[in-house]
Amino acid sequence: MFSQQQDNMEVTALCIKLLMILMFLLCEHNQNVNAASFLIKPNRAQFFVYDSITFHCEGVSYCDVEHKSKGKIESCNKTNRRTSTGSSCTIMTYPADSGEYWFNAGGGERSNSVDIVVTAGSVILEIPALPVMEGEAVTLTCRNKTTSSQTSADFYNYGVFINSSSTGNKIFHSVSKSDEGLYKCSIPGAGESAESRLIIRDGQKETPSSSSSPWIIATVLLLVLLVLVGLLQVVKGYWHRVMFYMSTLRSGSGSAANQTDENKSTSRAVYYTLSLDDTQQLEPAVPASLAVTNLPLTEDALYSTIQ
Repeated sequence: MFSQQQDNMEVTALCIKLLMILMFLLCEHNQNVNAASFLIKPNRAQFFVYDSITFHCEGVSYCDVEHKSKGKIESCNKTNRRTSTGSSCTIMTYPADSGEYWFNAGGGERSNSVDIVVTAGSVILEIPALPVMEGEAVTLTCRNKTTSSQTSADFYNYGVFINSSSTGNKIFHSVSKSDEGLYKCSIPGAGESAESRLIIRDGQKETPSSSSSPWIIATVLLLVLLVLVGLLQVVKGYWHRVMFYMSTLRSGSGSAANQTDENKSTSRAVYYTLSLDDTQQLEPAVPASLAVTNLPLTEDALYSTIQ
């Protein structure tokens, strides 16, 4: 019984260790998957001075944002906060903040990068800073800082005029790789925006990378191992109960047989033949109340049962 309890404790400890390893691997895999996700809100590549930008670092607890030429963004220390998917920080823009941004994911890895332009002028082109999926609808908006009303605008691709719009919008109903490139806009009497790149991503559905396959296999194997350990524990418990029951039956049958032998030995009849000489020797021992007189003694055999 003590050995069975010890086995149960060892199996329980093994299951706990395996579960901890599984949780650790899943958390680490989740962080590695999300480590390359660097988002920006609002999702546009151009900003006016004193605009507010929020960087979202997915999969990490601290948004350690870096600028290509300025290094770490110290202002993020004051605004860094946790989110449901990672962390974020917010900065106020100045012309010197133009450039490429990313964050450090740990272990020497870095996220994807985002390019932004901060202008002191009056016109910007609202164009997505993050890649756009092929086939999606995209709208480029030419915006005037001094007015919120719609104004006509001209749009250019690689410096070449492509069309004018009375609403200030250039609409792509379904973008393709051929639409990728540098765009800018101009508003008559207000000025011209800077150039920013529209990035088109392959429209095929993303599939899990081959690097994630080992983690999936390891997770499945650990789960199978846990199930096998549980089944083994159940079988061992059932086997112990069966053996205990059989040993109880054997010990019970052995005791009954011994008791039967003892009963037989105590009730066995013993026969003894008394001769005339023997009866004469036994006469004084016979109580007076049981004595029989005037009976002739013979040498006939006498039988007595001794209990």
